[in-house]
Amino acid sequence: MQSFLGVFSLLFAFWLLLSGMYVPFLVTAGVGCSVFVYWLARRMGLIDRESFPFRLAGRAVFSYWPWLGGEILKSGWDVSRRILDPRLPISPTLVEFVPTQKTDLGLVIHANSITLTPGTISVEVEPGRFLVHALTAEGAAGLAGSEMDRRCTELEGRG
Repeated sequence: MQSFLGVFSLLFAFWLLLSGMYVPFLVTAGVGCSVFVYWLARRMGLIDRESFPFRLAGRAVFSYWPWLGGEILKSGWDVSRRILDPRLPISPTLVEFVPTQKTDLGLVIHANSITLTPGTISVEVEPGRFLVHALTAEGAAGLAGSEMDRRCTELEGRG
């Protein structure tokens, strides 16, 4: 039921946003179309527990996203400084490490968080193995057992 309410709310809000008209007939049509699209997607097997992880929403929005935003800003500043100041070292490094996440969703959140952070990119992601390219050796050294790994595991529900 939680999945239905979440997906229906998103679909209906999107319908209202695109419609821009709040006439009773169009609002009713929006409700009907949202229910139909949910039913169709469910029947096609597009919606499951991992597709729309509403159970993570509160922890992600109030804890993880603000922290990740701060990390993105700090890394962006560091990368900008390294680009503009030729005295700062750039030492591209590949690092392999074992993430602590156990679910596919946790691995995806962690890999996407790494890639969103300037100066790092997830090259290969497998259960029990990440291969990451970092702009500096210091950035690469800080990936294994990092705060990001801990927070992603906590967000996943295993922390």
